[in-house]
Amino acid sequence: MCLYVCVDGVTGLEPAAELLRALAAPVRLAAIRELAEGPRYVHELVASLGVSQPLLSQHLRVLRGAGLVVTRRHGREIAYLLADQHVAHIVLDAIAHSREGPHEHPDAARPAP
Repeated sequence: MCLYVCVDGVTGLEPAAELLRALAAPVRLAAIRELAEGPRYVHELVASLGVSQPLLSQHLRVLRGAGLVVTRRHGREIAYLLADQHVAHIVLDAIAHSREGPHEHPDAARPAP
């Protein structure tokens, strides 16, 4: 049974792998978490994330290149926003899951007494 898209083996999974690679940095995860709340200017992201503007710009460039964020110009400033909400769900679920700690699957093999 497939809940989303059925893929045989690893064929067709490269786009998903690229998505996860684009997200594979704490600064990028934090930026996505902030953008899940709505559009932000770079100076707002710098203040809320506590990182330098050059570092943030490098990470935003990766997210833009992956098509995860888009920009809107407002006068002299550029606002960043999520291209769609799917990536916010992925990131927020990953953050929540990582905070839960390790879980043992109920069907996992247990050592014999």
